[in-house]
Amino acid sequence: MSMFCHQCQEALKNTGCNLAAGVCGKTSEVANLQDLLIYTLKGVAEFNQQARIAGINQLKTDRIILDGLFTTITNANFEDSSVANRIEKALEVRDSIKQELVDKGVLKDKEYPDYATWDGSFADFERKSEEKQVGILATENEDVRSLRSLILFGLKGMAAYAKHALNLGHEGNEIYDFIEKALLATEDDSLTADELVSLVMETGKYGVDVMALLDKANTSSFGHPEMTEVKIDTRNNPAILVSGHDLKDFEELLQQTEGTGVDVYTHSEMLPANYYPAFKKYEHFYGNYGNAWWKQKEEFESFNGPILFTTNCIVPPKGSYKDRVYTTGSVAYPGFKHISDREDGKTKDFSEIIEHAKKLPAPTTIEEGTIVGGFAHNQVTQLADKVVDAVKTGAIKKFFVMAGCDGRMKSRDYYSEFAQTLPQDTVILTAGCAKYRYNKLPLGDIGGIPRVLDAGQCNDSYSLAVVAMKLKEIFELNDINELPIEYNLAWYEQKAVIVLLALLYLGVKDIKLGPTLPAFLSPNVAKVLVENFGISGITTVEEDMDAFMAKA
Repeated sequence: MSMFCHQCQEALKNTGCNLAAGVCGKTSEVANLQDLLIYTLKGVAEFNQQARIAGINQLKTDRIILDGLFTTITNANFEDSSVANRIEKALEVRDSIKQELVDKGVLKDKEYPDYATWDGSFADFERKSEEKQVGILATENEDVRSLRSLILFGLKGMAAYAKHALNLGHEGNEIYDFIEKALLATEDDSLTADELVSLVMETGKYGVDVMALLDKANTSSFGHPEMTEVKIDTRNNPAILVSGHDLKDFEELLQQTEGTGVDVYTHSEMLPANYYPAFKKYEHFYGNYGNAWWKQKEEFESFNGPILFTTNCIVPPKGSYKDRVYTTGSVAYPGFKHISDREDGKTKDFSEIIEHAKKLPAPTTIEEGTIVGGFAHNQVTQLADKVVDAVKTGAIKKFFVMAGCDGRMKSRDYYSEFAQTLPQDTVILTAGCAKYRYNKLPLGDIGGIPRVLDAGQCNDSYSLAVVAMKLKEIFELNDINELPIEYNLAWYEQKAVIVLLALLYLGVKDIKLGPTLPAFLSPNVAKVLVENFGISGITTVEEDMDAFMAKA
């Protein structure tokens, strides 16, 4: 079967991957099963909305929707059996809710759509796929399809963040309810384009809510991130490298490796774990190894020890290290060993990967020195007087938010060059793996304030919004866009989509987005974003720099 997927920045020809495999490496079988999983989750949402009204909703239902959406994020799950198992579980939950509604005598008497009734047979799925009844191409109108995609991909990012919060014991029933309603809205042909645009903005609103929930979950569990010098060299102990985003997995691994002689290092988006006070007590937590996700083939080779993926971003591996990679949670890849989820309040069992690490050599050093980070909203608030004085005296003329994702395209060198070209009286506010384009450059400081302030993971873009709102309050401004803050964002996958929608909901305008605009934006939808929010693509460093610096 062929596939169609346009959810990430690497979509083929900036249109969509439609061959036997995507640019990311997932096969057409996996891509189509992921479409079918989303289709099935809509059936779960159909009956769970009725269960909410009847007061018989169960949390396991909300959680299966979160996990299912998370599973379909770019570079997370490449294993057809793993996705198929989730479809089967979703069907079981869907039919269980329906039966309970029947037993209670509260099931609505109406004609239900196919996603709420299909029987799960593979032959039926093949037919649906070939006839384009499943997946985003089932929507023929280009603009409606674009708006539905924007909502769906935002929901995927939202679900990822909600799942991390859930793992730390924090949930938001209003968030769960919205995700269900929005999923169903992407199948509602009665909605007008204007109504879908409103739903896009509402998705941004709940994006803010879910990032605030995750911020609360992280900081209440591990303390507020603090300014930290992170080691990027190595020492001569066997070690485990942790990639992804999940801090609960990271905590449990640290606990289980303590006293074993095995060190732990972070990789890519896990770098900000180094900033949390709770993790600093572990002497075997050494530092960060390597760079952004797309360099993993070379860096996993030289790390020598096992690698744990707690979430996306997997690159199809070399055979030379494939047997050293483990996954957990929503993540899976053919041939990788998978560490099972928690059961009955117990911790995950990382004993296998720990024993594996003991048998392997220490990491090969690929870098020396340290990098500085930990500038989430609490830390920046503590520096507020210093920052405000620097702005008032003119020592800092502008802040540039350069958050988001990194990626493989050569065009992303733009962001390194842009950072190097920025005037010395400007400061970069960053979050996400986009920072690896400039966080090791010698950009200096302004009166002791580093010129690169790293808030953390992509979800910590929330911190950057909190900082902006705080500065707006301090300077007694009416509009967040009156601040000396410019936005030059990079994106790759769906967590970046929900961050973008959250910023739009907060009223931020004139965002530059690159290295390409999303393939799922139709010309008309792109025009709406340009006219209403001033969103535009990047051009050249020189042209964009002139445009930014010309603004008052």
